Amino acid sequence: MKRLLAATAISLALAPGAMAQDTIKLGALYNLTGGMSSLDGPSLSGAQLAAKQINENGGLLGQQIEIIAPDGKTDQQETAINAQRVLSEGIVAGFGQSDTTFVMAGAPLFQEAGIPFLTSGATHPELPAWVGDYMFMTAFGDDDQSFAIADYAMDELGFKNFAVWTDQSMDFTKALSTFFKQRVEEKGGTITAEDSFMIGDTDFSAQIARLSALDPAPDAVFISAIPAEAGLTVKQIREAGIEMPIVSGDGFDTQLVSTMPGPDLANKVWFSTHTYLADDRPEVGKFIEDYTAEYGHAPENSFAPLGYDAVNLLADAITRADSTDPAAIRDALAETRDFPAVTGTISYTRDTMVPPKPISIVSVDGGEFSVESIWRPAEE
Repeated sequence: MKRLLAATAISLALAPGAMAQDTIKLGALYNLTGGMSSLDGPSLSGAQLAAKQINENGGLLGQQIEIIAPDGKTDQQETAINAQRVLSEGIVAGFGQSDTTFVMAGAPLFQEAGIPFLTSGATHPELPAWVGDYMFMTAFGDDDQSFAIADYAMDELGFKNFAVWTDQSMDFTKALSTFFKQRVEEKGGTITAEDSFMIGDTDFSAQIARLSALDPAPDAVFISAIPAEAGLTVKQIREAGIEMPIVSGDGFDTQLVSTMPGPDLANKVWFSTHTYLADDRPEVGKFIEDYTAEYGHAPENSFAPLGYDAVNLLADAITRADSTDPAAIRDALAETRDFPAVTGTISYTRDTMVPPKPISIVSVDGGEFSVESIWRPAEE
């Protein structure tokens, strides 16, 4: 049964020097309602599955894992409050968030407290530099995923000219567009037009009118968005009768891209995302089988295994450190090499501390998602 472990009252937090805890507490920062919930909800489910499996196999260092997971409600202020809340409860590490803006609302508080924070799904490649040496990433960087979709769109689909739409309210979406434009121009392509919108926008008619008026029309439009706007932009572009291909990054890795427009309109969409589907490694098959058995359905998207990987990365670090001391856990995390995660082998070998990981290119046709290609980054 799916179980969400709510945060207990702050007044119950262990004071420094209190007796040893009965559980190893991990703080999870996720937006379980609002615009990020279609990514964060599955990620927490994956994390809870990992914790359950670890606990059933004897726990860590003779103790059980407890996940404390209040709802950030897709609100930066609420996220900061929740970070303070879980930090007050005697956690030894934190994890979560599928977006850079929300990581930045909480992770700096972990850095100040000397508690490691491992983002399960945020992808800005400068996150470790922005936050500090207690910040780690489970996922690839936006530079890699932008390069991956640009390479596929140009080399495999033959597109050369692109319009670019960017959600200007999010660090993630702005970075994604910046790196995409960089790669297109490096490869001799052209950005023919740019447009913008903000999180929470629901009417894209003005952007669609400007896109429709472009002459000559671009080969495709790159839309940098989080899930709610991803689904809406596909729906409204197709309802306007525009069949232009749409390309994007992992903000489109949500069923909303199919369910909002419906299968008849969810066509000619390609996006880059985290690799696990179409991968024949045993870790992948076992995760899909276990997740389906636990929740009664297959993983919703690649953010489910990212949450699973985050908890297992922390468990691996705690085991190697043979300690629940946050500084020891941080040091063990930094030394992670060749960890066999569901979403690809993870090693912190780059100076940026962003793990070099394979990236999937997924197509959406008739509302169905299919892995078309795997892109692999340079190790350095």
